Amino acid sequence: MDQAKQLVTEQRTFFYTGQTKNIDYRINALQQLRKGIEKYQQRIQDALRADLNKSEAEAYGSEIRIVLGELDFALEHLQEWAAPKQVPTNSAMPDGVSTIYPEPYGVALIIAPWNYPFQLAFGPLIGAIAAGNCAVIKPSELTPAVSRLTYDLIQEIFPQEYIAVIEGEVEASTALLKEKFDYIFFTGSTGVGRIVMKAAAEHLTPVTLELGGKSPAIVHNDADLKLVAQRIVRGKFLNAGQTCVAPDYLLVHEQVHDELIDMIGAEIKDKFGDDVLQNADFPHIVNARNFDRLSKFLTDGKTLIGGRFVREQLIIEPTVLGDVNWESPVMQEEIFGPILPVFTYSDLNPMLDEIVRRPKPLALYLFTQDEQLQDQVLNQVSFGGGCINDTLSHMTSHYLPFGGVGESGMGSYHGQQSFDVFSHHKSVLKRSE
Repeated sequence: MDQAKQLVTEQRTFFYTGQTKNIDYRINALQQLRKGIEKYQQRIQDALRADLNKSEAEAYGSEIRIVLGELDFALEHLQEWAAPKQVPTNSAMPDGVSTIYPEPYGVALIIAPWNYPFQLAFGPLIGAIAAGNCAVIKPSELTPAVSRLTYDLIQEIFPQEYIAVIEGEVEASTALLKEKFDYIFFTGSTGVGRIVMKAAAEHLTPVTLELGGKSPAIVHNDADLKLVAQRIVRGKFLNAGQTCVAPDYLLVHEQVHDELIDMIGAEIKDKFGDDVLQNADFPHIVNARNFDRLSKFLTDGKTLIGGRFVREQLIIEPTVLGDVNWESPVMQEEIFGPILPVFTYSDLNPMLDEIVRRPKPLALYLFTQDEQLQDQVLNQVSFGGGCINDTLSHMTSHYLPFGGVGESGMGSYHGQQSFDVFSHHKSVLKRSE
């Protein structure tokens, strides 16, 4: 029996004992996970430095802190989430009592990506544990240091029949996807998402797909440009742009274009230094294949800011491109790097039409004080989630479900939604005899 099959069999056997359904068992597991993360914090930061050159501040702020926040929120609310909930009963059955019982699916598979390899493995795991499931984590092979610490941390805390990690290349993922899981949670590219969904269909396994897409940021002529520059630079160049909800391209009103570009350039220098290529804390591109893909985009349009790179160090400085069009190569796929194409507009309506004609983005960001324009964009454009007058912040809230729509994903998590996504809500109507 191969490793994947044996592990799924062991976990399903353990799940059938009913231990994971016990609320105290789940709370203890989450508490032990929190202690383990605290114990491993320096190693987590070191691994993120080794794999992506993330500074300790960025590693903690964008990965560890978010996971700890989700853990604390789940521990605070788990008793409430897991409790059966009575709901009204049809008046035709006055003797009836209607109750919804959240119950775990069973054995869950969590496939994590490489861009936030700690956060996006452990975030879903919190939901799986809180809901009472067993789980197998498949970390990304492109971030081997984080993959190894994930294996070590989980092995130290949990028996493998409860929570386990399988490392390896694509073959390991393929072997796992052949097995019958009760739920699959995948974070990654749209292309691989299709493969996961096809494999899940063989067993009619429900899935959550956290994918990506080309997320626009719109800057109208009434926006606070200094604030826009700060929040665009933070949102776009965090993790060197290797963020699924990063602004992928910028639509700027022609009246404020030149001033905004100058402010973005000044903000990049203020945040990353006069020469980003010499900044030891600026994250690197994950590997040579992605670097080569990104470097080809640097010849698109006109370089307004940046444009330099060092292939040996896998570093590309924050770059802003002008004179691009909708047919430019940089506009044909999610960039997933520190390159920001900029369009200008005088009338936003044709731009909104272009967005709507394309696959639905994972995020959208709008900078304006015009509430009528805010309502128009929110009503006209379908997207996973986003912000008005900010970037990224929506994904840090425990109260806002995070996920995509259409080709940018299906299903959502964070906060209670993480519990709900790993739970089947069983409806029961009880009548007196």
